[in-house]
Amino acid sequence: MSMKGQWKILFQLFWTFFKIAPVTFGGGFAMIPLIEKEVVEKRKWMKSEEVTDVFALSQSVPGAVAINSATFIGHRIAGMKGAMAAMIGVSLPTFLIVLLLGILYFFIHDNPKIESAFVSIRASIVAIIAYAAIKIGKTAIVDKTTFCILIAGIPVLFFLNPVMVILAGAVAGIVTISIKRKLGYEVKVDRKDIGNEEDDFEPFMGARHIGISKKGLTNFQESV
Repeated sequence: MSMKGQWKILFQLFWTFFKIAPVTFGGGFAMIPLIEKEVVEKRKWMKSEEVTDVFALSQSVPGAVAINSATFIGHRIAGMKGAMAAMIGVSLPTFLIVLLLGILYFFIHDNPKIESAFVSIRASIVAIIAYAAIKIGKTAIVDKTTFCILIAGIPVLFFLNPVMVILAGAVAGIVTISIKRKLGYEVKVDRKDIGNEEDDFEPFMGARHIGISKKGLTNFQESV
């Protein structure tokens, strides 16, 4: 890639996270829908499953989830320079906003309108995080095993540190996949592995159960 192309990618990384940071009240988890929209749908830099992995990794290391996620994504796209551009982009707006609020705090902290606004903002944050959880669940839950890990992990979070839960999930994944492979079961590690193995109409038409392939069914219809 040319020097001009590299600077273009670095600026795009910086600007992408610079736009996301100021509107994500509630921390890193509130950024998930916006990051997925910008990085996956608009820029097509990464896949949805990769973004899910990035957030899992960001939660398991020290530091703010938002900064960790931006750094990992930037490094994935453009190496160390990309990591620096994304990290500065996601940190700079927050720094400027906090600095401004620190200056204005003594003038607005008793304002009833401001307090009412933050009550609504907190409620909106819960909705955003719930939406992000649903989006991640669509890519993370690929079979009954991952669904059971999800159900077991929710109550455990009330008693253990999230890092411990993530590590426990990793161990559970390694163990279950190893057991499945030893028993000869097919292992699905991606949502796209489900549904590509059969046509959507085959179960409805009964072709899958009686052993008639789609090609064979077409040839039979042509002969008739």
